[in-house]
Amino acid sequence: MKWLTGILLGIAVVLGGLLFARQANPGVTGGTALDHPVPLPALKLVDDRGEATTLAHGDGRLRLIFYGFVRCPDVCPATLASLKNSYEELTPPQQQKLQIQFITVDPTFDTPEVVRAYLNRFEPAFTGLTGKADTIDAAARAMFVANVKPQPAMEMDHSAHLAAPAGSGADNAQAAGAGAGEAARIHGDQVSVVDPQGQFVRVYSNLDVIGGALQQDLPGLIRKYGGS
Repeated sequence: MKWLTGILLGIAVVLGGLLFARQANPGVTGGTALDHPVPLPALKLVDDRGEATTLAHGDGRLRLIFYGFVRCPDVCPATLASLKNSYEELTPPQQQKLQIQFITVDPTFDTPEVVRAYLNRFEPAFTGLTGKADTIDAAARAMFVANVKPQPAMEMDHSAHLAAPAGSGADNAQAAGAGAGEAARIHGDQVSVVDPQGQFVRVYSNLDVIGGALQQDLPGLIRKYGGS
């Protein structure tokens, strides 16, 4: 029976090693990891204070990036409300290692001042970026985000987006004066994870965000990528 005891001890050691590995890198189970991290290009943008910056620029923190626009009637306020709730669940030290960043896909309307006022409705700690339309389009492509401008005759149709829950701020589009044409803009609804080195490493779908998978993963993501 000594051989059986040896086998059982060996299994226990392996299982113990797996448990330790999970504890050392815990809790990142949702979303989709990119096979190869994508370094973000240094595309010239403008932050919500009106200062020049780039898509690649970070401040040493993990970034969660979401593309949207102020006059979006549903998916944008729902996603930002979920990100606000997730942010508030973090401890202050965890919050200090995380930057949640909104990039507008409607830079003609969404000036730095408009973006800043919009984000203040959700969480003043969130930051925003805008810039020239062509540069925004290039930034979106670099992060695999769709950005389709509404056609003149297009009617409002957000069937591809998850409907916003009650009280999430879905009246933002109407409050901003958006007609059916503006509100019909189609854009990606995912949240992208960018590490402190400016590499795009992981992506969460809208369902992951609204359903809580991103919130559950955030402490583990901060431990893995949090930086300074």
